[in-house]
Amino acid sequence: MATEAADKPDHAWPIFRSLASFQPSYLPGDLIAGLTLAAIAIPEQMATARLGGFSPQIGFFAFIAGSIGFAMLGSNRFLSCGADSTITPIFAGGLVLMAASGSPDYQALAVALALMVGVILVLGGLFRLGGIANLLSTPVMVGFLAGISVHILVSQMPGVLGLEAPKGPMLDKIGVLARHLGDANFYTVAIGFGVLAVVAGSEAISAKIPGALIGLVAATAAVIAAGLESKGVNVVGTVPASLPTPSLPDIAAQQWAKLVPLSLLIAIVVMVQTAATTRSFPSDPDKPADVDRDFLGAGAGSILAGLFGAFPVNASPPRTGIVSETGGRSQLSGLFAAAIVLALLAFGATLLRHVPDAALGGVLLFVALRIIRLRQIVQIYRQSFGEFLLIVATAAAIIVLPIEQGVAVGIGLSLLHGIWTTTRARLIEFEQVPGTTIWWPASQHVAGERHPDVAVVGLQAPLSFLNAGSFSADVLHVLNAATPKPKLLVLEATGIIEIDFTAAQTLINLIRQCHEDGITVAIARLESTRAQQAFERFKLYDVLPREHIFRSVDEAVRTLASPS
Repeated sequence: MATEAADKPDHAWPIFRSLASFQPSYLPGDLIAGLTLAAIAIPEQMATARLGGFSPQIGFFAFIAGSIGFAMLGSNRFLSCGADSTITPIFAGGLVLMAASGSPDYQALAVALALMVGVILVLGGLFRLGGIANLLSTPVMVGFLAGISVHILVSQMPGVLGLEAPKGPMLDKIGVLARHLGDANFYTVAIGFGVLAVVAGSEAISAKIPGALIGLVAATAAVIAAGLESKGVNVVGTVPASLPTPSLPDIAAQQWAKLVPLSLLIAIVVMVQTAATTRSFPSDPDKPADVDRDFLGAGAGSILAGLFGAFPVNASPPRTGIVSETGGRSQLSGLFAAAIVLALLAFGATLLRHVPDAALGGVLLFVALRIIRLRQIVQIYRQSFGEFLLIVATAAAIIVLPIEQGVAVGIGLSLLHGIWTTTRARLIEFEQVPGTTIWWPASQHVAGERHPDVAVVGLQAPLSFLNAGSFSADVLHVLNAATPKPKLLVLEATGIIEIDFTAAQTLINLIRQCHEDGITVAIARLESTRAQQAFERFKLYDVLPREHIFRSVDEAVRTLASPS
């Protein structure tokens, strides 16, 4: 029987909404999922912290804060929020331009960035800006992840090879690493690639196997048993067992201002990944995902992370999948995992002292290889070569340029792709399917009939400033090229879901010109509510009688066309 909490509607829960329908029977599944999540998150969060230039315990703070924050304000029952390898290279690349990696100033800037990203995400949720999650098209996102994976691989190879990390642009780093491959430390290489093999093998068998944890334990045992620290194998070292107290970063006003562009960039990426995650693992498959509410959860996670001295957090698709697949039913699984990590920090930090850096690098090598969507790249190459070039351009920008600039270029390319797609929309001429009242786009595969003195055209895109000029020119070309010249123009408006000011003025001028040329204008199937509102708002009915709006092309033709 459902509990009283299960019967209470979600909107009655301002916080911990994901627990609104919790039932005692969920507890075993949530505890098992939380234990599995913790086993996977512990090495991953340590490795991600190192990726960003932070000590391992900062990754634990981020995971605890992300888990609590999302459980408080998020909606999705499965989503896991914490340190994430997608955004970490981006903000690390931006912060290192303002302070030396690992320095107190660097840490303070990361904390400030977490607070700013969190505030932006919360505002995005409150103002229901879920549409921002659609800023990155699939090809751009695939290219974005490919570029990020290269950054992770290059940043972790020095630790896995036992070499000093090279400085400079990405291509220079790759060249330096290639020249010094012969100087690699055998033991470090064995640990790094050994952990990679364990993680990859475990993943191939079952994603529920905590391969990263198994690899880290085995690598740590080997370091201790064989005394590998004396043979050049670097280890994590002492991890402070103390927990931070809530505080605000002490940085100058101009530094806050400098963080604004980077915080907006990170917030957009978090929105995109959070939306993708919550849609991939919906709380209820029969209801649309509450993306805006999940922005609130991710934002709360980043704010808590900032208050406790960590960096921005993000939704994790792999960890979310683990919760869903191992029987998790609510955010209690994430809270239980956070409690395990907290206990490790408080009572077992000394266990992490001998964890080799190369093992953490091996975990991140696997992460980098996993986020390259090779199968999707091949599919896009085969089906849309132009969009494949978009993947290449995005990945190249992120690899060659400073990473935060490359990501900005990727977002710009995605927007340009959308604009280009809209501007490519061309006018379609319609013909009547013989023996029916159906008017269909003219095609060599469908035999159609044209009525004398009638032109039926349509546009399968929003009518905006991007395509209004070409739309008007195309309509006039159809009218002027026809013999005899049509006396009735019917605009089939099914695809016109929106009309902006520029397009409305263009449409008004087009209707007036048709009237001057003795051509009657009608609109058929103006189905979009927004388009109907635009007709009212922009006073299109001043030039087009309301009785010239029809529910079908056939009705318009029968009513207004001259008998043939």
